[in-house]
Amino acid sequence: MQLCKEMALLYGTKSSTCSPFSTVGSRTDEVSLSCFIYVRLRINIDGLLVYFPYEYIYPEQYHYMIELKRTLDAKGHGVLEMPSGTGKTVSLLSLIVAYMKARPGAIEKFIYCSRTVPEIEKVLGELKVLHKYYATETNEDGCGLLGIVLSSRKNLCIERTVRRAGDGAAVDAACYRMTASFVRKKHASDPSAPCCKYYEEFDLHGREEPLPMGIYNMEDLRAYGRKHNYCPYFLARYSIIHANIIVYSYYYLLDPKIANLVSRDLPKNSVIVFDEAHNIDNVCIESMSCVLTRRALEKSTKSLNLLAERVNDVKKHNADRLKDEYRKLVEGLRQAQISKETDQVLANPTLPDEILRESVPGSLRSADSFLSFLRRFLDYVKLRLRIAHVVHETPVAFLRDCLEKVCVDRRPLQFCAERLRSLMATLELSNYTDYSSLILLCNFATLVSTYTRGFCLIIEPFDERTPNITNPNPVLYFHCMDASLPIRPVFQRFVSVIITSGTLSPLEMYPRILDFNPVNSVSFTMTLARNCVLPMIVSKGNDQVPMTTKFESREDIAVVRNYGHLLAQLSSVVPDGIVAFFPSYHYLESTFATWYEQHLIEQIQRYKLLFIESQDAEETSLALAAYHRACENGRGAVLLSVARSRVSEGIDFDHHLGRCVIMFGVPYVYTQSRIFKARLDFLREQYNIPPNEFITFDAMRHGAQCLGRAIRGKSDYGIMVLADKRYARADKRCKLPAWIQSQLQDAFVNLSTEEAVQASRRFLRLMGQPFSKDDQLGLALLTREHVEKLVAQNRASLCSGNVLGQGVASSGLPTAGGPMTSFGNVPATGATTRIIPTATAFH
Repeated sequence: MQLCKEMALLYGTKSSTCSPFSTVGSRTDEVSLSCFIYVRLRINIDGLLVYFPYEYIYPEQYHYMIELKRTLDAKGHGVLEMPSGTGKTVSLLSLIVAYMKARPGAIEKFIYCSRTVPEIEKVLGELKVLHKYYATETNEDGCGLLGIVLSSRKNLCIERTVRRAGDGAAVDAACYRMTASFVRKKHASDPSAPCCKYYEEFDLHGREEPLPMGIYNMEDLRAYGRKHNYCPYFLARYSIIHANIIVYSYYYLLDPKIANLVSRDLPKNSVIVFDEAHNIDNVCIESMSCVLTRRALEKSTKSLNLLAERVNDVKKHNADRLKDEYRKLVEGLRQAQISKETDQVLANPTLPDEILRESVPGSLRSADSFLSFLRRFLDYVKLRLRIAHVVHETPVAFLRDCLEKVCVDRRPLQFCAERLRSLMATLELSNYTDYSSLILLCNFATLVSTYTRGFCLIIEPFDERTPNITNPNPVLYFHCMDASLPIRPVFQRFVSVIITSGTLSPLEMYPRILDFNPVNSVSFTMTLARNCVLPMIVSKGNDQVPMTTKFESREDIAVVRNYGHLLAQLSSVVPDGIVAFFPSYHYLESTFATWYEQHLIEQIQRYKLLFIESQDAEETSLALAAYHRACENGRGAVLLSVARSRVSEGIDFDHHLGRCVIMFGVPYVYTQSRIFKARLDFLREQYNIPPNEFITFDAMRHGAQCLGRAIRGKSDYGIMVLADKRYARADKRCKLPAWIQSQLQDAFVNLSTEEAVQASRRFLRLMGQPFSKDDQLGLALLTREHVEKLVAQNRASLCSGNVLGQGVASSGLPTAGGPMTSFGNVPATGATTRIIPTATAFH
């Protein structure tokens, strides 16, 4: 999609500007795409014919596809870093789809995982363009491809009452109340009972008529569901078994509670791509961590009382139901599992499947015994939260103390999550959201009794956010410290897993913290016909006071004032949009208050409107929409945001929406957090990663992600300002992506505010000069002829005995460079991290 927009700009074709805050892949985008669908390339990538759906290709895309193919040939995993805005998505899709069609036995399914709904929609938009090209070339309507998106019920449901339920959890619960097997039984005998007509129709006819070949985004699935009266959500889940290409969120593979329901039947010869994966370790950790508060425990007590009442009621009116469940549990828990897809709302939170093969302990088989067991465990957890000091212990110590205090053994705890699921299904409870706190408690019981390593248990007498409140709110954190734990089954199960993003540097860190051995680790630089990126390190104000957000200087009025002057002066010279990122919401709020007192806000608003990202999602959406409108109207705007937030991770500020990005300070995580300290200790002990190295790595990857918002394509241009003296240090600069490092000149390091403003003026004046497609041809933009020459050069390099890229092109410029560990179908036992300069000039 981004490449298409680049072509429109280069040709001067009028196309609607796609807002980064709107859904990409809309009808207006399809219109602009249709202008270029007739121009396309067929490229030979190391013996594989790749259909590329555009007339031109970036050198980065060509080299990226070469390295991607080598990774697939080696049947291993890869880490690939590609610059922002250089067409990574279409390169991935083109190469892997071509590989699937050429070698159907090698790859059965292609699973594309991204983080947010807008990013998923972008992927499907590019996939539609590629599919249309295949259909044109092969004269085959479906061309053998079925690509679907899988998302939550909230995004796919078309039933009116369910859609109006509210947030995602409420929509899931409303759906369950209309589709659970016992609800459908009641509807069969009593038509006035609630029921979902869309699921009923799908269950009756939908499985017999699979989705026609094609690419389906969320709107397509909803439209198909309305047309045939099928439930789009369950249609998508069912179609996974037939689809060649599946696009969904990380959590469908990394969160056991979801993966055990959705992704358990995926074939082993599948290729998994984790796009925008710079933060994948945190996703892994969050998927297996849980937090218990005093309020959650009180709700669990109420839920237990409700369950006990329901059990007594069933005993009086339908005791056979409980007896039948008891019989199944004696035979083994697997026989007691619910087979109906509509009843599968509670999955086991653990990764291993072994415990399901064991019989349920006798102390849990009867409903009364299980509830009594849960009460004892709940009372113990409540007791542990009655503390006046911080407790930090291992799961083993917690279980030992639990056994001594309330005689609760480890083995029964392992079955709590599955046993609760079985009981709730037996009791036919439709409002399972009323039991969410009890479900959380049982998940904690199962996790703490299953994993003895890679987790820590911390009990704090108060919430860190409100430590001075007289009525304390104790919190129990059960935190996963080993990011490799949730993703290890993915690496072990599937033939190839690709970790890719624009900000993965240093590449060697990810194999260490995720504990896998890649066959290929490559970082690509960016080829530019003009230097359209201006990174600068501003280390001092005009008064020579150093700029930094170090803790001891954070409240310094002079530092805060200099930050305000920097933003105000850049606002006076930079057109359109400026996005400024802060290390935290607290620092943003305190800085804004100081700027207001010093009348700096008034200075900024003379030139641009000012908008602030908040922690409320709806407020942020309104601020983004207003910011976009101000930039479109020519008024210009400044958006104050926070690193690690929604804006920094999932929003693209292409062209005039982000002419300048300012990173105020280094976005370190809160290093005094006990959970973070525990993780640092774990990384040092298990993987020999020094704490300072990981802290810097974590801060720089999030800082680089913020900077990447400024440049979203080669016809785009932007200024990147790193406003902290610490960025000038070698340990910080070396952790920036290679494509940013290559543009960061020594002349733009340790600048003052005035020097940065003057450099910005010169840069913007240069960027205002005419720039056409012809200026990029042969360097930053390749035609079919250029690609053929590049292929010939690579072949000559191989024939002469040089490793690809170690030779020199006829133009005198290097081709892809670095030592290789795998060629063709020869598997590699390990990979050296390489930086590939993709500049290859043709004249």
